[in-house]
Amino acid sequence: MTTRIVDHFDRRKRDWVAEAMRRLHADATRSADTHVFQFPLPAQWGIDLYVKDESVHPSGSLKHRMARALYTHALCTGWIDPDTHVFEASSGSTAVSEAYFAKLLGLKFTAVVPKSTSTEKQELIKSFGGEVRHPGEDGDIEKEAARLAAEHPNGHFMDQFTYAERAYDYRDDHNLAATIFRQIAEERHPEPKWIVTGAGTGGTTGTIGRYLRYTRRQTRVCVVDPENSAFFPNWVRNEGRPKHRWPKPDQWITGKPSRIEGIGRPAVEPSFLPAVIDRMISVPDAASIAAMRVLLDALRHRAGPSTGTNLWGALRIIAEMLADGEQGSVVMLMCDQGERYLSSYYNDAWVRDTLRLDPAPYRTAIDGFLSTGRWHEPGAAAVPRPSQPAGG
Repeated sequence: MTTRIVDHFDRRKRDWVAEAMRRLHADATRSADTHVFQFPLPAQWGIDLYVKDESVHPSGSLKHRMARALYTHALCTGWIDPDTHVFEASSGSTAVSEAYFAKLLGLKFTAVVPKSTSTEKQELIKSFGGEVRHPGEDGDIEKEAARLAAEHPNGHFMDQFTYAERAYDYRDDHNLAATIFRQIAEERHPEPKWIVTGAGTGGTTGTIGRYLRYTRRQTRVCVVDPENSAFFPNWVRNEGRPKHRWPKPDQWITGKPSRIEGIGRPAVEPSFLPAVIDRMISVPDAASIAAMRVLLDALRHRAGPSTGTNLWGALRIIAEMLADGEQGSVVMLMCDQGERYLSSYYNDAWVRDTLRLDPAPYRTAIDGFLSTGRWHEPGAAAVPRPSQPAGG
């Protein structure tokens, strides 16, 4: 038998991949360190709240980092070449960011988004040259994106919900967690007690949690979750079980879409890593909307509803620290630009008539806490405060 050699090397495609990676690296260098703002809290509390503003990325959201990581992973794995048509399933922000990178690399891009995705987000996808499609009657955006990619002669389904956690490099010195610690290194509490974030795919949470272990830090991870999401109830339900062995096929599925765009899922996604999470907080949707508006008043920055979810969770933790006489810092993420939600979450009539929510009691609760130090959310018992404030 003679030696057989089959060579599939294509110089054009390899050169294109090299140029594509150069463009991705250049983008990472330009936008690695987004700003960190300090949310105003009473000085006598001895507690600092920092807001890492991921909304200033070129594509306008936290998902910019993930989209770049997904393209990097797909290019280095050999799934994308200059003729590839990329497909993705997304509630909006990931699709916007992936459309941005598709344009940067000269690729065709199609996003399958829920019909409820804001008009502003759909227009942003189109502004980067992407196509917007909606799912079938079952509303399954992942199934539709996978079908379209399979039917296309050179389609690739990016599949953020599967590949987000493995695409992110938690050991890289330019990941989100690493930049946070560099940017608050000169603050009075440079190692935060908590980092608070939500979960859509779980990729950001996984990166932060892994980085904390890799760098031997004591900072803890809190994941906030909206109503109707499967992450929180499954995390509670599986407490005590080996967390690397679930989600199981028999996991509890809510069957309902999240009302807070960008976070929350009806089922636990493969990229969600429960073992790196120290705490989860289930946040009322009305509280998320109230908190996003508090942030606008406090920082003059308009952010989306998932940022409101983060702020509510961060303030809930700060209330406990205050009650325990504990000082330190908390970091939360500003996820995307609020201009994407002017016709929805910032529209009182839309919130009332479409979501049937009333944020007012939760706004009153936040304002009351910031002025008195006493936490009391609607329908729940108050978190006590010591007679002497921490540091006072």
